Amino acid sequence: MSLLLDAIVALLVLAAAVRVAAGGDGFARVVAFMGVGLLLGLIWVRLAAVDVALTEVAVGSGITGLVLLQAAADAPLTREREVGLLYHLCAGMVGLVVFAALAVVVLLLPDPAPSLAPDVARALPATDLGNPVTGVLLVFRALDTLLETMVLLVALIGVWSLSPDRHWRRAPAPLWPAPPSGALDFLARVLVPIGALVGIYMFWAGADVPGGAFQGGAVLAAMALMAMMAGLSPVPAIGGAGLRLAVLAGPFAFLGVGIAGWFLAGAFLDYPEGFEKTVIIAVEVAITVSIAVTLALLVLGPPMGRKA
Repeated sequence: MSLLLDAIVALLVLAAAVRVAAGGDGFARVVAFMGVGLLLGLIWVRLAAVDVALTEVAVGSGITGLVLLQAAADAPLTREREVGLLYHLCAGMVGLVVFAALAVVVLLLPDPAPSLAPDVARALPATDLGNPVTGVLLVFRALDTLLETMVLLVALIGVWSLSPDRHWRRAPAPLWPAPPSGALDFLARVLVPIGALVGIYMFWAGADVPGGAFQGGAVLAAMALMAMMAGLSPVPAIGGAGLRLAVLAGPFAFLGVGIAGWFLAGAFLDYPEGFEKTVIIAVEVAITVSIAVTLALLVLGPPMGRKA
């Protein structure tokens, strides 16, 4: 039965991916793209990678889907440039080459495959973190995680720099081709408080179980966007000092902890002995706030199809 379930999910992923690439109505293609993300989340759960599944669903499908829905609403993709069979064949060949390269890398791994698991298992008790993924992201790969927060900040600065301020003073565009109704307002009033609690829990529990700042921040951003789309919350002005401080909180808190490590622990991004978990949670709080605000602002960006 498990093999049959895996085969069905794999076929559904292929079908949804074909629908995304097939062309046609932009709204339907974005919905299919979000479906691909949800199905990939199921695949990651089947592979026992729950943290990756949560990230895929929250960021890869949820927030990315909202950005694409905004683009489809602002600049409908129904009138596309006609492309010939050769274009589709080339695109298919590129996809097959990427797939084959990934398959070769996976199949040619030595047995046993190289892993950081033994090192993580030895070092994790010192941090008092029960979730090894969080331990890897904030201890073994702390520099990578710092740079990931910087990438989000740079992306937002880039979007801000390429658009006039007047295009940011608006509510999110409708995400579906239907007149407004009371259903969205009702859904937002019911779902937003629950979703906010789920986002906070995902962040807080990430130290010991699957979850973390990126997943929790994405859920909080989605709930804020839903509240704004339903008219329950005003659209923030980007000139506010509080909003900009929230955007900068994560990257600068992480960078500050890294620099403090030189003086308190003898190395950049090292944590003082006995305070590892406290410092990590403080950094995660700041990162969660920054991710939530940054992702929401990226979705609230200027209309894709409108000239500055």
